Amino acid sequence: MSTPSANVLIRPGTVEDVETIHAAILRLGDNIDAHQEITSTPEDLRIYGFGEKPAFSTLIAEVDGEFAGLCLHFPIFSTWMGRPGVYVQDLYVEDRFRGRRIGERLLRRAARECRKDGGVYLRLSVDTDNETAKAFYERLGIAWSSYEQVQKIVGDAFFAFADAPDDEGPR
Repeated sequence: MSTPSANVLIRPGTVEDVETIHAAILRLGDNIDAHQEITSTPEDLRIYGFGEKPAFSTLIAEVDGEFAGLCLHFPIFSTWMGRPGVYVQDLYVEDRFRGRRIGERLLRRAARECRKDGGVYLRLSVDTDNETAKAFYERLGIAWSSYEQVQKIVGDAFFAFADAPDDEGPR
């Protein structure tokens, strides 16, 4: 079992962290061989994470003042439970800091903040080929949902869908 590190600081991300956050997301994409999927820029993160209406929050882990990892998350709501929750979009720990339970600490902090605001659940998606991550989440009690799958529409297909006129006639 991993041992915790006493020198870990978990803090909220700030606009000054944007370049570091983006670099970590790029490394995460490399780690799961999906770097080609990442089209965001540091400016996107600056605008949508630290602008007038933030779409997400970040937690930064540091070990002795050095960046060690991040958890990018945002609030969600379950109509079935009637309660809020938190969705973890990205969880990343630098290779040299793995095994110190930094990922676990980042997730617990996100869950704790959610609970403080009345939240009762945490959701995330895992790359289907990332067996190490799946085992990590299972060890923490974050189980695979056998009755759901993620669906998405992106790019030109999304724009066409969003911009299509509503058909108000009978079907």
